[in-house]
Amino acid sequence: MTRRLCLITGASAGIGAAFAQTYAGHGYDLALTARRGDRLESLAAELRARHGVEVLVIPADLTQPGAVDAVLAAVAAQGRVVDALVNNAGFSLAGSYLASSWADQASLLQVLLQIPAEFAHKVLGGMSERGFGRIVNVASVAGLVPGSSGHTLYGAVKAAMISFSQSLHLENAANGVHVTAVCPGFTYSEFHDVNGTRDLVSRMPSWMWLSADQVAEAGYAAAQANRPMSVPGAAYKAITVLAKLLPTDAAMAVMRRQSGRIRRA
Repeated sequence: MTRRLCLITGASAGIGAAFAQTYAGHGYDLALTARRGDRLESLAAELRARHGVEVLVIPADLTQPGAVDAVLAAVAAQGRVVDALVNNAGFSLAGSYLASSWADQASLLQVLLQIPAEFAHKVLGGMSERGFGRIVNVASVAGLVPGSSGHTLYGAVKAAMISFSQSLHLENAANGVHVTAVCPGFTYSEFHDVNGTRDLVSRMPSWMWLSADQVAEAGYAAAQANRPMSVPGAAYKAITVLAKLLPTDAAMAVMRRQSGRIRRA
C-alpha cells in the first residue's frame, strides 16, 4: 500500500471519530478500534465513501487482557503497519474517589494510562526503523491545572500522559517520530453523557466548549509540526497560562470554588 495507516482508539464517536475524519482527509488509511463494532462499521462506511481510504474495523475492549496485542495482530494480519497512532480511548468516573469501586478505578488507569503506553511501546520500534511515525496522545486541560474534587484520577492520569508525551517527543526527536499531547477542555461529545454529568456541564458558557473537529485538527497539526503539546482554543490557552502564573494556594482556591459547578461530590 502506498498510503500510510493511522490506528485510532476510542474511534466510534466524539474526538476519536473526528480524528478518523481528519486523518482520512489527509490521505491516511485507518484502523479503528472501540467496543461498539456497529458504530465503527457505520463510520468506516462513511469514511470509505467520503475519502476513498481503506478502513480496518477492529472491535476491542481495552479493559481486557491482551487487547493491545490483539488489535496490533489484526492490523498485521492485513499486511499493514502502524504509521500513526492516536491514543484517544478513555472515560471518567464522576464523584469522589470513594464513590466508585477500586475495580472501576483500576479500569480507568488501564484504559487511560497503561493502554496508551503499551500501544506506543509496541509501535515505536517499527516507526523508528522506518524513519516515520506520528503519536498523538489525547490528554486534557485537566492535566495542566490543579486537581479538583471529583473525577479524582482523571486529571492525574492526563498530567502523566502530558509528561509521558514530552519525554517520548525528546527521545524520538531525531528519528522521524513526532509525539504530541493534545489537551482539550470541554468538548462536545458523548463523554459527559457516559459519566452522568451532562446536566452539570451544560450550564457552562458557550465560549468554554470546543468541537471534536477543532481538537482533532489541532492534534493533527501539532503532530505534523512536531510540537510536544497543543492546547486547542484561545480560552484554554489563557486558562493554562494563568494556572501556571497563580500561586498554588490561589489556584487551589479557584478550583475549590469551581469544582461544584462541574463535578459531582
